Amino acid sequence: MAETIVIKVGGHASDQLPEQFYSQLGKWQTQGKHILIIHGGGPQINQWSNQMGLAVHKQNGIRVTDQQTLALTQAVLLGVVQPAICQQISRHHLSVVGLNTSDNQLLSGEYLDQAQYGRVGKITSVNDLWLNDVLDKEIGVLAPLAQTTDGQLLNVNADTAAAAIAAKMGANKLVLLTDVPGVLNAGKVVPLLDQNAADKLFQQQQIKAGMMPKIKAAFHALHSGVHQVLITNDLSNSGTVLHKSSANSIIG
Repeated sequence: MAETIVIKVGGHASDQLPEQFYSQLGKWQTQGKHILIIHGGGPQINQWSNQMGLAVHKQNGIRVTDQQTLALTQAVLLGVVQPAICQQISRHHLSVVGLNTSDNQLLSGEYLDQAQYGRVGKITSVNDLWLNDVLDKEIGVLAPLAQTTDGQLLNVNADTAAAAIAAKMGANKLVLLTDVPGVLNAGKVVPLLDQNAADKLFQQQQIKAGMMPKIKAAFHALHSGVHQVLITNDLSNSGTVLHKSSANSIIG
């Protein structure tokens, strides 16, 4: 079985990823590793929402998603962000394919809390057999949308989606790419982090609210069987490595 690497990139990634990112993808692909990129699109969705006169509502960092917002999210993720990322990867002479939930029922999900968040979900299963066949040949670029058993489309947070997909695929590595070199404490990267240390840093307000959902998703993946979980801005630098054991934590 090929080694699987899941990488989550934000919406900004379509035109801001460094050359090193693509060279690392090329090395991994040459080594026969399966590479799956989960992409967000928050900045672009906000921009298009403003242009369309749709209000942006968030609760607990989650985008409240009504039918109009869901339609716009689907259009932006699959029509703007994903093609841009695929185009950049293709320009670096790498085999790539854009993927979404409708491909062979790829991502199944259920409502997170319909009363509170609307059409927002969590991933419950992945068609990993079909997906692994695809990743044998091409780098996958997957939008974080899922479908219920009766075909209702759901918006899923990209960090949460990446963690769930990595766990359900039994991935060897999950990399959450950010715009900072890792989890920071007083401006310095924390090289090793466990849940207790993360909670302590959050209470001390060293970890900002925007980073905490990413950390929660990372620990979910780690405790669900993903071998290695990293938060970094550079595929060649491990940034912050997450650990289950407090004995390994280093918080300076």
